[in-house]
Amino acid sequence: MKDFWFSCGHHLMDRDTDGGLTVTDDFLKLYLARPELVPPPEACTVERTLHAALLAEPARPVDRQDIAAIADADARENWELMIGFRDRLLRHKTLEGAYLDLVRNGVGSTPPLFLNQLVHAILRNALDGCEDPFVLRAAELFFRRQRMTLHEGSLIAADDETIAGIGTAPVSPLVSMLGLPAAAEIDVLNEESADLYWERSDAFDMALDLTAGRRGLSALAEAMTRWLRHMLAVEVEIEPLTQLREVSFDWYLGLDAEGTRIGNRLWSGDEIDSASHARLVGLFRLGFKDRGLVVDRLRGQPAYLILAMSPEKILHMKPQNLLTGLPIRHLEAAS
Repeated sequence: MKDFWFSCGHHLMDRDTDGGLTVTDDFLKLYLARPELVPPPEACTVERTLHAALLAEPARPVDRQDIAAIADADARENWELMIGFRDRLLRHKTLEGAYLDLVRNGVGSTPPLFLNQLVHAILRNALDGCEDPFVLRAAELFFRRQRMTLHEGSLIAADDETIAGIGTAPVSPLVSMLGLPAAAEIDVLNEESADLYWERSDAFDMALDLTAGRRGLSALAEAMTRWLRHMLAVEVEIEPLTQLREVSFDWYLGLDAEGTRIGNRLWSGDEIDSASHARLVGLFRLGFKDRGLVVDRLRGQPAYLILAMSPEKILHMKPQNLLTGLPIRHLEAAS
């Protein structure tokens, strides 16, 4: 079996009998190695002592007074966030359960970076055994922002952070349209380049074609199906559509802020303007295999999922919306 997303730390965790990820000391040490938490040379004795104690015993209780005694205000804030997040993870049987608790009951001060890291690891678990690079690349949308570009009739998604970190000195057509330097190695995932994904999955440097009717949106539908099966034990069928015609929005779910805004207008019966229509990336029909799960007013009718980019052509998917906004009677955590 081919491995992927080694950087998420899934290899450092155990699995419970239901397949959920259980937090280990080695996984918690990943957070202690972050530059925000590694004490600099000028750090006070309290901070250095706390860091060393947690490296030896990452799950040990930490008293608020221990953090309050740290001299540097920024360091205190970082430690408060980290320990609060760690304690929330440890309160749950699995990483999946902790994430469900966060998205259902409020993320509070949890940094978005930490939420994305949870999704990254959980998706790696949900997609274990998947050997389709298109599904894996599409699943990156769950935890990494994308920059969208329309090029020769194709809608291309490239990792926003990768692009921002590489710089500008474009030469080739693909590099030029994505704002990358000539030295950057980036390819649009296709049948010829698919085998390259395995060795580059942690680089996030392969672009994905999300043009309606092509493989990218079908792959994203499969990734969402697996996400719901893993997180909620719900079996669904998700189908990408190519147009808005004859779509009845009895129940819709925005997969991002812009998709929600467009869905609100369509549900109200308003026409969307050409600019909003141009920002629409994907429209999906979702049906439940067990119709007994569905709320009464939608029994027998599909739900619709809307994915859209911002006016700045940024696609920022919110996978938590799939877990909290479905029209089902009972949400069963995979924890």
